[in-house]
Amino acid sequence: MVSEEVALQVIQQAICTLASWAGASLPDGCEISKEDTEHPAVTKAKDLLSWKKPEISYLELLFDAVKFPDSKERKFDPHYCPAVAIEASDNSYPSIPYPLTEPPDLEAYKTIVRTELENLEKKDWQNLSLLTLILEKYGSCLSFGEQNIALIDMVRSTAAVACALVDNPDANEIGLIAGDLSGIQKFIYTIASDGALKSLRARSFYLELVTEEIVQQLLEELELPRTNIIYAGGGNLYVLTSNNTTKVKAALDTIRERFNKWLKNTFQGKLFLAIDYLPVSTTALKTKEFADIWTQVTKNLAKQKLRKFEGDIHDFIQPKPSHEPCGVCHRDDLQSLKSLNHREPDSSSACWMCRTMFELGDELFDVKAIVRSKRSNIKGGVGRIYLPNFYYYFFSECEEALEVAKNDETVLLVNDWSIKKYHKNNTVLLLLGNYAQRSEEKEKYQKKAGFIRANEMAKKAEGIAKVGYLRMDVDRLGRIFAEGLGENQTLPRLAGLSRQMSYFFKVYLNSLAKKRKENLLEARKSVKILENTKCLTENDRPNLLFIYAGGDDLFVSGAWNEIVEFAFDVYQCFRAYTGKNPDITLSGGISIDIAKFPLYQAAKISGEAEEAAKGNGRDSLGLFGGKFKWDEWLGIQENWAVIDEEIRDYLSPEVKPDLWGIFPIVEPLKNLDINYSRSFIRNLLMTAEAQENMLAKIQDKSEEQQREIRYYLHLPKIAYTLARLPRQVRNNENFAPVRTSLKNPYNAPYFRAIATWLELLNR
Repeated sequence: MVSEEVALQVIQQAICTLASWAGASLPDGCEISKEDTEHPAVTKAKDLLSWKKPEISYLELLFDAVKFPDSKERKFDPHYCPAVAIEASDNSYPSIPYPLTEPPDLEAYKTIVRTELENLEKKDWQNLSLLTLILEKYGSCLSFGEQNIALIDMVRSTAAVACALVDNPDANEIGLIAGDLSGIQKFIYTIASDGALKSLRARSFYLELVTEEIVQQLLEELELPRTNIIYAGGGNLYVLTSNNTTKVKAALDTIRERFNKWLKNTFQGKLFLAIDYLPVSTTALKTKEFADIWTQVTKNLAKQKLRKFEGDIHDFIQPKPSHEPCGVCHRDDLQSLKSLNHREPDSSSACWMCRTMFELGDELFDVKAIVRSKRSNIKGGVGRIYLPNFYYYFFSECEEALEVAKNDETVLLVNDWSIKKYHKNNTVLLLLGNYAQRSEEKEKYQKKAGFIRANEMAKKAEGIAKVGYLRMDVDRLGRIFAEGLGENQTLPRLAGLSRQMSYFFKVYLNSLAKKRKENLLEARKSVKILENTKCLTENDRPNLLFIYAGGDDLFVSGAWNEIVEFAFDVYQCFRAYTGKNPDITLSGGISIDIAKFPLYQAAKISGEAEEAAKGNGRDSLGLFGGKFKWDEWLGIQENWAVIDEEIRDYLSPEVKPDLWGIFPIVEPLKNLDINYSRSFIRNLLMTAEAQENMLAKIQDKSEEQQREIRYYLHLPKIAYTLARLPRQVRNNENFAPVRTSLKNPYNAPYFRAIATWLELLNR
């Protein structure tokens, strides 16, 4: 395939440049000879993206450059990416690379890169996948040409453009393909059954593979290598292609028809693939115009989704026989219902898809590699699924997958950055946000215990035995990509933003969940940007299960108190990872329920809490029936500005409390031995209810009256409650700031959240 040869030429040139920078001597056969002629498409692509003789240097944090046109002017010290390779020291997950306030010293890093490059073998020089992975692993923290463009992003973008121009290097246009698998929310969340957690996890994983298969078949139709993928995951994809209208439209029509026919038959039309493309002027690749086209092609997909399956309307309105509905997904068009878990006599009756997801959920914990093949009978492995024209086989050992795969079959290694495993062609990295705690309750039929279950999460919880469900996503992500980089929204930078966002949710969240001490508790001692991080406890909180994490959002379950702490950890780590840029924030929502509460309902409630947080001006968390800015939850006194300016003016005569917000008051009360804690907490709740009831009654009154109720009604009740505490508590020097702060009107809005949090911890 000519395009693959062109991509390989670009990647090889980048490897040689990296080797020269690191002072590495590439093995014989791993170099570009003077006789090798550069393909005209490569020359054109390098010229378009300003790759002439760019130098490798330290990398400035790209997130620093994000700023909305309507944002306030801000001054901040620039941040720099640490010079570290993406790898795990203990065969686990890579640690979070927090930005630095000074450029890193690259000399020690050169030694690391030199060692890796000198380990290359002659046969590796033609292995596009392996060479690209080396550049991604070692070149994600180095700049190439411009100070905030990473080496991997410049090289991949150049390879993608060259491949798009391979048939016509003089073309003035190429194409940008966008795809969106819609209906994911319904497919994942609207199920109710025993084993719902692992079934949802399996559905999430399944959709990642569907997205992967769409991209794979699209690349095969267009004869393009994987370097042309700008982003793929979570049902979304972006691919750079040529502007050969006939060829591209034919490929899109083939993919759209093939997959939507399969989606309609398999899922009753609940899932739908919208896919389209727009031409891109080659001069737009390094201007803001590229971001405009990115936005427009994404908007075009919405029009397709409004007309989904329009050619199949007759099939949908035809009367169909109805049967007993599946006990999991409720579809009623299938007769072949069987027990979801044939080992349990009272298990729900379920359709073939739900049974497949349930069985897959048992195996996912140990899946390390996946083989994509047209063969229907590969032996070994721990399971398989079928997607249009291909089977996906799952293996718990990478070596077994690599051994059984033929040269024309793809092996996907899950979250594995070990270069030595990629020496076989067609081996690619598959990133998944897939952290999970293993169950301690192995069933009789299992070789190993699977995922932790809801009842176990509840038992592991501190205080009340309940399960928490967290949903979070990045605020205004569309605006970040559409206008966040201003005039510098070039292809390499947008590819870099996409990659680094995806890394956080698919790579570093795994590490934060598994290695909290390393990524947060210990890191804040040495990483300046983490200095003011707040944690309620210093404990590990491993009792979590990632149902979905990728792209820019997540859905995680776990012991309720660990989920609450995890939410604050995620927020603070994400803000640090993005240089605390005020235009890059997260919002989230948490629901807390008993273990047997239907999972689809918990997902709905946490989603509503997240929407409430978005409605609070974003950068907020919905929890315990309230919605407040993260700084209010955390009590970051330096950020009083999160309180509305009119309220600040109204309260300005008051002395600011020693402790402000929710977290700073919960922390000492949680650790203080209060003999009358139940009555104390109950009185706090009663005070909150009195405020809320009174405010509901006087909604038609003036704002002045409403503010008096909200900020001052609590004073007599709180004074009475505090006076009834034992003398040894009232006189405790650690309790003094709590006592004065609770009586301060600045903290009046937070009583319900404070009391609810303490009540759940003390039950």
